[in-house]
Amino acid sequence: MVTGLSRRGDRRALFALFFATVAVFADLYVTQPILPLLSREFGVPAPTAALTLSVVVLMIALVSSAWGPLADAFGRKPVMVWSCALLAVPTFLCASAPTLPLLVLLRGAQGLLLPGVTAVAVAYLGDQFAGPRLGPAVGVWVAASVLGGLTGRVGSGWIASHFSWRTPFAVLGVVTLAAALGMALFLPPSVRKGRVSVGIAYREMLGHLRDRRLVGGFLIGGSVFFGFIGIFTYLPYYLTAEPFGLSTGSISAIYLVYGAGVLTSIVVGNLSGRFSRRALMATGFLIAAGAAVLSLVPVLPVVIFSLVVLCVGMFFVQGTAPAFVNATACEAKGGAGALYTSFYYVGATLGSVLPGYAWQAFGWPGVVGACLLAFGLGLLADSVLCA
Repeated sequence: MVTGLSRRGDRRALFALFFATVAVFADLYVTQPILPLLSREFGVPAPTAALTLSVVVLMIALVSSAWGPLADAFGRKPVMVWSCALLAVPTFLCASAPTLPLLVLLRGAQGLLLPGVTAVAVAYLGDQFAGPRLGPAVGVWVAASVLGGLTGRVGSGWIASHFSWRTPFAVLGVVTLAAALGMALFLPPSVRKGRVSVGIAYREMLGHLRDRRLVGGFLIGGSVFFGFIGIFTYLPYYLTAEPFGLSTGSISAIYLVYGAGVLTSIVVGNLSGRFSRRALMATGFLIAAGAAVLSLVPVLPVVIFSLVVLCVGMFFVQGTAPAFVNATACEAKGGAGALYTSFYYVGATLGSVLPGYAWQAFGWPGVVGACLLAFGLGLLADSVLCA
């Protein structure tokens, strides 16, 4: 399929979508580098402060399955524009939250709105690019999501270290509103074959759960994000403790390793046209597992290197899996993308909480062990269900 967007080569439209992707993923990860600051501000332990992240991914997991059918029924562009515009509201309000419970509540509201972009964007790209062109397009979109995560992690930590933990929310509120405006102005609507009722869209989406290969793809997304977010969520506690003793600003700078995922996503998107997507995903899980083990070496340069390798492994998987799901789904591609996002963030929800208890009981080896179990489950799904 070649639609108006790809035929005109409207780079402004793609830039608008990718800028919005950067904004919403920055909103998602804004609290990750400042968790120790929140622990001190509100006098709470690590797993409690991590609720400001886990509640967001939990809400994304719970509601993503609603956004996909809505986009199938009413159009990708309206859903993405309105959800992004509304997302700016709780983002601004987080900056003035006086208590941790209210901050968690507002973060939950962000999580309700984020999938209006994250669960729909790949389906939108699937409308514009077909066949071998889809993989590179999705790879670039995933790179934008990586850049958003990098912006949220590094930018939030840097801003908080110079001002306060509240300031990043105010900055990202402005960015999110600008992203919604950019999509409204520059993003063409998808070409639609005809209006689909919401009820039919939901039934078609749920039908994907009977497809063994799609379920395998969903499990791959959840397991890789469990391990990845588990490592990066509890990294600040690992690096502020002995023998490292790093400051919040220094830790936020270490999150620059996340930038390795930008290049990896683009490269893997191009490789998906020449190599089996299952092979690329399996390779990613093996790389990520090796990186997690390497992080156990208590030497800062080694830990930093392990994080770079972890990002490469993660985005070998994530740079491939959404395209695998989109290509495997024969119909209701918006619903398939939404289910993938739901599973992806269920994994993130569990990964942002359960390794915290492993941290309390066993320290960093406990976190690594929990994440290795998740990577093993993903590798099993790739080899058994996706075959």
